[in-house]
Amino acid sequence: MQVLVLKGISKRFCDDQAEFQALSDISCVIHKGEIVCLMGPSGCGKSTVLRILSGLESSDSGTICGSDGDVFDPVHTAMVFQEHGLFPWLSVYDNIAYGLRMKVRKIPQKQIAQKVHDLLSLVHMEEFANVLPHQLSGGMKQRVAVARALAIEPEILLMDEPFSALDPFSRHELQDEVIRIRDTLGTTFFIVTHNPEEAVYLGDRIIILSKRPSSVRKEIEVSSPRPRDLAEPEMIHLVREVTGYVSSG
Repeated sequence: MQVLVLKGISKRFCDDQAEFQALSDISCVIHKGEIVCLMGPSGCGKSTVLRILSGLESSDSGTICGSDGDVFDPVHTAMVFQEHGLFPWLSVYDNIAYGLRMKVRKIPQKQIAQKVHDLLSLVHMEEFANVLPHQLSGGMKQRVAVARALAIEPEILLMDEPFSALDPFSRHELQDEVIRIRDTLGTTFFIVTHNPEEAVYLGDRIIILSKRPSSVRKEIEVSSPRPRDLAEPEMIHLVREVTGYVSSG
């Protein structure tokens, strides 16, 4: 089932310093429950695609449709950035509950408490509910950021290089967390990454953009069963293939 269809998305940036075409004719389809990784050369507009989907930017042309064929509403997305963006003065519990409390339709406190409890359990942070962000490691902060994004029950979770600042162990741990959350909740993930190994390990599909002005250069389906071992010959070949497409632009 399709949850997102992009057709001919383009974006041009203009200011006093420069004018350039970032995106040109971006077209792709995202299916329900997929983990899709978006790659491409540095500066090709990967983050811009996510910002358009989240409503933080508008496209100059093209259409974005949802599962019903109507114009896609960014309210169905949530974003996890490279920096966790947690409110430093709020506890882990209150950071996760924040979006629920801000909803126009008031949610009963008991329902919020149960939701936050479930999410804390999902990301293995139950013991840290009352802790402030500065007391957490980088990986733990990103777990809370993911839980906060999931609290509003997005149809698609957008992630912009969410693990790039983490140490290798924490990064791999959170990659497995994404897979587990997808398997548990059925959430659709659209993840920007610069890391070919991460894309091959996580992705059901890898979409590779060309150099700017960007269009979709290649889509690679990763059909290998999980858990995946990047040391296996098939995985090594895929990583090399992805690296080749990205580096050649």
